[in-house]
Amino acid sequence: MPYVIVFMLLVGVVLVVSSPLRRPLLSEEDAADHARATREVEDQAAERIELEAARDAKYREIRDAELDHQTRKLSDADYDAIDSTLRAEAIDLLRHLDALEPSEDATDSEDAEEIDE
Repeated sequence: MPYVIVFMLLVGVVLVVSSPLRRPLLSEEDAADHARATREVEDQAAERIELEAARDAKYREIRDAELDHQTRKLSDADYDAIDSTLRAEAIDLLRHLDALEPSEDATDSEDAEEIDE
């Protein structure tokens, strides 16, 4: 009886360990599609990182301009011109970030619609 239990455990371990080897291999076309999809995701992630870094830098520029204005290093006219330009550039960066991926709210509402159906 103990031999049967040990044998069953051994068979179970062999099946679990060998399961990745028993998976069917991807065809060349499937592998190419997978590689293309992976590249697209990586490119999108890299672009998002670059845009977030640019956004953070733009926020620092806006804060620096505000500090310069408060310490009287910038006149009111110069500050207004610089501030409006920097804020327009920040808004443009935010729009690019929003366009890069759908918002979480849209994804949540799509999930809710799928559940309702």
